[in-house]
Amino acid sequence: MFNEQDKTLFAKKGISAEQVLSQLERFKTNFPYLKLSQAASIGNGIISPDSEKCEDYVKTWNGFCRNHNTIVKFVPASGAASRMFKDLFAFLDAEYDTPQTGSENIFFENISEFAFFEALNQACIDNNGKDIDGLIENGAYKEVVRNLLENRGLNYGYLPKGLLLFHSYKSKKRTPLEEHLVESALYATSVDGYSRLCFTVSPEHRELFSEQIKQIQDDLSKRYGVIYDITLSEQKPFTDTIAAEWDNQPFRNKEGQILFRPGGHGALIENLNSIDADVIFIKNVDNVVPDSLKNDTVYYKKMLAGILVSIRDKVYEYLRLIDTGRYHHEQIIEIVRFLQQDLNCRKGDIKSLEDGDLVLYLRKKLNRPIRVCGMVKNSGEPGGGPFLAYNSDGTVSLQIVESSQIDFSDNEAKAMFTESTHFNPVDLVCSTRDYKGNKFNLTDFIDHSTGFISKKSQEGRELKALELPGLWNGAMSGWNSLFVEVPALTFNPVKSVNDLLRPEHKEN
Repeated sequence: MFNEQDKTLFAKKGISAEQVLSQLERFKTNFPYLKLSQAASIGNGIISPDSEKCEDYVKTWNGFCRNHNTIVKFVPASGAASRMFKDLFAFLDAEYDTPQTGSENIFFENISEFAFFEALNQACIDNNGKDIDGLIENGAYKEVVRNLLENRGLNYGYLPKGLLLFHSYKSKKRTPLEEHLVESALYATSVDGYSRLCFTVSPEHRELFSEQIKQIQDDLSKRYGVIYDITLSEQKPFTDTIAAEWDNQPFRNKEGQILFRPGGHGALIENLNSIDADVIFIKNVDNVVPDSLKNDTVYYKKMLAGILVSIRDKVYEYLRLIDTGRYHHEQIIEIVRFLQQDLNCRKGDIKSLEDGDLVLYLRKKLNRPIRVCGMVKNSGEPGGGPFLAYNSDGTVSLQIVESSQIDFSDNEAKAMFTESTHFNPVDLVCSTRDYKGNKFNLTDFIDHSTGFISKKSQEGRELKALELPGLWNGAMSGWNSLFVEVPALTFNPVKSVNDLLRPEHKEN
């Protein structure tokens, strides 16, 4: 099946022929659906601390930051912004030349309110000899859009979201990259004064990120009194997955070369695995707000982190006790209760385990990475849902589940999904070290049966693409999880350019 050119390509990527064959086999068998126990809800898998508890958790986090602990903020930022401008790309391809749809009209009616307005206006002058108003007056709406999206102008249709101008301030404009640096200074700075961030970037944009960091880093460092330690991380080549024809044979391009595609955000578990820190925050690049609205974001990030530290300390305490071997029956019962009630990891036949087997089971379930995930009430936004789901060993635990993992022909599973009350806005705080300070190998906790197959196209031909288990779905399936309700005001994504017109993206 594979020729010498194929094997050379595999070696270059660090992928074995056996791995490729396994992926091709997955196209034939597909991925199994996840078996759900029930949707998580307040009081059953999702906690909702009262104001007093929230204050306690914030204090816990502030105390943690005063000790010599390493804190990192991890931001997936490699995706291109093309989908953000989907409607404007459609306008360029449309047969009409003036705005017709609701989104097109909203964009042009409010164009001066965008943070990129001045830069776009200058691009129009440079390329067309007229400013935006002049082009619009002449009916040249598409020229304005071309200057926004194409390489001759701002090139926003092909840049990553992290480098676009999102927010306007009196004296300057900010990109999401800059807003994340500000956020990090406010809730993720260690006692040594370092604010550490890791952005995942695509190779073609690495230099652009580096240049912007150089431009803003010193000013923000002085303003917030921190020392920034920023790393840029690229998706590992060996996480790419093979594309397939509809008959499940390798997809080859016109030159006969096998096509590999990025394996989705689940591939970033390898990037996360390279970070050695006491606590890691994970947040999407486009979920940022201007300074006037940051207080709530900072408060609830600290609250989530305080919960993580509190639960981690309890896990460490129990593991130390187990490893001493000096425990009594009541303590073991306490640990069982903690595992089942606090961590929501449940085993139906746990009472049948002999004492020795029970202790081994408890140690195995406790000794793993921990994540605390913010959950927002459903409001029509896309996102993975919080569920109690079955694991391969028969236990039930908290999982973030995507719709692609659910069998909608199963009426019971469909009802659980449609009636679920919350979703995950990619708001995570993680502990990835054991109680002895050793870093877990995060790839040991991936459920490799939780990927999915999607339909894509290349060179005008349709193909099958294999997506790896999602970063906060199957890639973290084996982690201990806590789901915490956070207010919707902490979730302000920019999925469409017109989302930047919302009040949540305006500086007061």
